[in-house]
Amino acid sequence: MSSGEELPAGLYLIATPIGNLGDVSQRAIKTMSDVNRLYAEDTRHSRKLLNHLGIDRGLLACHEHNEAALTEEICRMISNGDSCGLISDAGTPGISDPGFRLVRACRKAGLPVIPIPGASAVVTALSVSGLPTDSFLFVGFLPPKRAARLRHFEENKEVQTTLVYFESTHRIEKFITDAETVFGPDRVICIARELTKHHETVLTGPLQEVASRFAKGSSKGEYVVMVAKEGYTL
Repeated sequence: MSSGEELPAGLYLIATPIGNLGDVSQRAIKTMSDVNRLYAEDTRHSRKLLNHLGIDRGLLACHEHNEAALTEEICRMISNGDSCGLISDAGTPGISDPGFRLVRACRKAGLPVIPIPGASAVVTALSVSGLPTDSFLFVGFLPPKRAARLRHFEENKEVQTTLVYFESTHRIEKFITDAETVFGPDRVICIARELTKHHETVLTGPLQEVASRFAKGSSKGEYVVMVAKEGYTL
């Protein structure tokens, strides 16, 4: 499916749904259809989205292992007048997903970078958390080693802003245990799981209480964990 419209040359960063496919924008659909080349973090995953949207076109892989090698090639194509789109598995490219190196190279070369905005797990989770949103620090994924995780918590436990993390299914319980060890049982946190999906869960409250409620639920899915600044109460 294509509108047949020729897009101006540039790198198009196209946000895709983080769960509910109904959240995709009409502009994103049109851009995915019309760019000369469309790159995806995981072509098999993104093919399902394109099939759902009725977009029949080729997909090229651009992920953390080949982004650096592809950057020069993509910049050259854009310089020659091509439009190149980039999508990640979910959400906005470049936000804890591939895209940063490519965007940096395009900016350095003076090439257009066009945002096609949409879903972001960070903003979605913050908006429903009940934690302060006037200022926040997005950390992303912490190192997998416990010592590094504890050190980070110790260094940031007095930061006067909301801390936002991504965490994986197999490390979420360790994350919660270590957070309670450093921040204490009364620190307010929010754990958001499977946002916009059927099993969406958002738990907000003192760390000890949330940890207890979380232990009774499923540990499936991907997580956004937010930690309120010291002294914040609901």
